Amino acid sequence: MTVSVLEIKYNYAGKANTLYLTVLHNSKEVVLVDCGYPGFMPLIEAAMHQHGLSLAQLTGIIITHADIDHVGGLFEIKEKYPHIKVYSSALGKSYINGKEKSPRLVQAEQMQPTLPEDKKEWGLQFMAALKAIPPVPVDGVFEDNDEPFFLPGVQIIYTPGHMPGHISLYVKESKTCIAADAVVVENGVLEIGNPQFTLDIQQAIASVKKLEALDIEKMVCYHGGVVEKGIKRQLRKLVEKYERG
Repeated sequence: MTVSVLEIKYNYAGKANTLYLTVLHNSKEVVLVDCGYPGFMPLIEAAMHQHGLSLAQLTGIIITHADIDHVGGLFEIKEKYPHIKVYSSALGKSYINGKEKSPRLVQAEQMQPTLPEDKKEWGLQFMAALKAIPPVPVDGVFEDNDEPFFLPGVQIIYTPGHMPGHISLYVKESKTCIAADAVVVENGVLEIGNPQFTLDIQQAIASVKKLEALDIEKMVCYHGGVVEKGIKRQLRKLVEKYERG
């Protein structure tokens, strides 16, 4: 199983940003993990071309969780390529297909009255963007520790905390972890992504412990990119940091 990392460069609020998406592919399957914000389809297509791949080749898309920067581009890709199967965790399915309100939207609605006046307009725009994400049917769901039949050697790891239903993936042969937002890279080291907005910080730390228990030689973080040195040590320090309070 080959893991290709896509660097998706974009501008947000006048600042340059990069998201690190991944594609899992072998002789039979080409599976994209997460799909960026709404409107990202051309950026993803261009990044895939750099690896000799294309969106038309996709057989599946795995959504690690229903935050807008992970699921926002799903509808437009699925609309153009309806053959692509969509997968998620069992819990995440209800947020992606619109049967349940996104926990991120619930959080934003609860926080809106507490925002400073100069942030309230941003809060309203954020909520509007979340509400505008079109629902997409989910074709299959994963349980914790599943090894999907179409992705032999790839283990699904439930890593909730940042969001309910969050999953990471572990590619056994290459000892590669696709962390999604379970951890991010900040200032060159692994960290909890936006801990102030993490919906359950204790669950998030428990998820870091699950990753720490794996034999990881390469960590792909959706925010921050690839880490290949001192991974277990960094995960241990991260756990200790938050357990100390």
